[in-house]
Amino acid sequence: MGNRADDYGTDVEIYVKALTTTIHAATPTGAPAKLHDLLEQLGMERHEYPVGTPLYVWHTVPEHLSGEEQKRLASRAIPTLLMAGYKVNIDPDLLDEPALQQAAREIGANKPRRVRRQPPAAASSRPTPSRRTP
Repeated sequence: MGNRADDYGTDVEIYVKALTTTIHAATPTGAPAKLHDLLEQLGMERHEYPVGTPLYVWHTVPEHLSGEEQKRLASRAIPTLLMAGYKVNIDPDLLDEPALQQAAREIGANKPRRVRRQPPAAASSRPTPSRRTP
């Protein structure tokens, strides 16, 4: 059973399902469980068909949110998905650029900074001579 993610070769395709107002996040057939779990952690709702032993798994943005809140949630998910190494595509009409940028800044602020350490001084078998001033 194919879907947009299968068709476009992406890990996540975020779009509005035809003839609805529902924002879907499609993943490829056989996507890893950790991707599905991450989408749920980002606020998306998991759906399975058939229930119990799913052949097809997809996610939607919660419909109880307003249209603008739905776009923000979808857009804020993108930086986290990209940082996790996933290839993501979103319908341009759904992209909330300020929400995406804010999420990216938050990820950057929480990312541990590498501290450059000086290499230890090489141990010498001879003591360094002291300087003598004339």
